[in-house]
Amino acid sequence: MEGDVFSGFGDRHNMDGKLLQSFQKSFVDVQDILDQNRLLINEINQNHESKQPDNLGRNVGLIKELNNNIRRVASLYGDLSHSFARSIDASSEGESSGTLKSDGKANQKRFRSG
Repeated sequence: MEGDVFSGFGDRHNMDGKLLQSFQKSFVDVQDILDQNRLLINEINQNHESKQPDNLGRNVGLIKELNNNIRRVASLYGDLSHSFARSIDASSEGESSGTLKSDGKANQKRFRSG
């Protein structure tokens, strides 16, 4: 019966590794977008300071690109939040010996020694 306690450990460790890789990729993606936004903002500021009509007209497109990038960052952070919440839920389900029913009453699981 001892083996039953640790039977899911390898799967959980593998799942945690995949989750961390996913988080890392998302954070790298966000950082790349933020770096791009920094460049866009610098260009927008330079165009604005120049007061040249062509440069000011170009800012319209740059600001649209900046807004789209901000939406992408918000979406990536939303996905990260959702993934993190799911992993916490899955982790707490695996570690908990009791659960709550929808009516709020505890539903205790019983373990038999064998």
